[in-house]
Amino acid sequence: MGHALCVCSRGTVIIDNKRYLFIQKLGEGGFSYVDLVEGLHDGHFYALKRILCHEQQDREEAQREADMHRLFHHPNILRLVAYCLRERGPKHEAWLLLPFFKRGTLWNEIERLKDKGNFLTEDQILQLLLGICRGLEAIHARGYAHRDLKPTNILLGDEGQPVLMDLGSMNQACIHVEGSRQALALQDWAAQRCTISYRAPELFSVQSHCVIDERTDVWSLGCVLYAMMFGEGPYDMVFQKGDSVALAVQNQLSIPQSPRHSSALRQLLASMMTVDPQQRPPIHLLLSQVEALQPPALGQHTTQI
Repeated sequence: MGHALCVCSRGTVIIDNKRYLFIQKLGEGGFSYVDLVEGLHDGHFYALKRILCHEQQDREEAQREADMHRLFHHPNILRLVAYCLRERGPKHEAWLLLPFFKRGTLWNEIERLKDKGNFLTEDQILQLLLGICRGLEAIHARGYAHRDLKPTNILLGDEGQPVLMDLGSMNQACIHVEGSRQALALQDWAAQRCTISYRAPELFSVQSHCVIDERTDVWSLGCVLYAMMFGEGPYDMVFQKGDSVALAVQNQLSIPQSPRHSSALRQLLASMMTVDPQQRPPIHLLLSQVEALQPPALGQHTTQI
């Protein structure tokens, strides 16, 4: 998309010859901000992600995030509306214009229910899991892995459909590690880009000669599934208490018993949370298993998320 961007009257910007009105700040991270803006040409709301770029590498990473979005036209992956780079003296800001989802993230939904003492039903969980698997399957089919899948990186559409976002940590699905230097570099990258309580065991201590593949996402998805089932990620409390997540993930996860969940769903979770990545199901197999667990009258008798 084009690079035309200028600040016009107070509170409005132009991106690709379209004017947008600033509404409010939605959130901020270490080097990025997200604002709610309204397209004055169409009346639709958008999320404007602004990434602070201090050096050339930052600009390249922002461009790469935009390129990752453009690879996909999938209902379960967030699309990019526009991208541009703005100069701010010696520095730059990369601007990604994205659709706005008023229902927020999967984590917002989990927290909302938890505040009322409730949880997602198994039918709701399976419906969400199906959409997430389909989004991941599309990413893996293009030779990439998401690498930072978590409930805060999954948006919910108007009909409750999950939409994967934050593609900035995506990289090639299959990484052949050859030597200690490459192993350490990958380990350091994972420490910076992959959220610790959703990070696969093989990314905590990368071996000098190994293959890291897209099944890191299957582990992370297992953590997301656990959060949908029990209201928090399996290692959230480990991290919050200051204990070692790196040690905790090396042991097979103990899944609490609950009458809310079928044995089939528990078995599915256990397979995703296998410490040995070679024993985890690839996404296409996982997707077929999730499809087989769907209730027969999906969309008719299933409670909407």
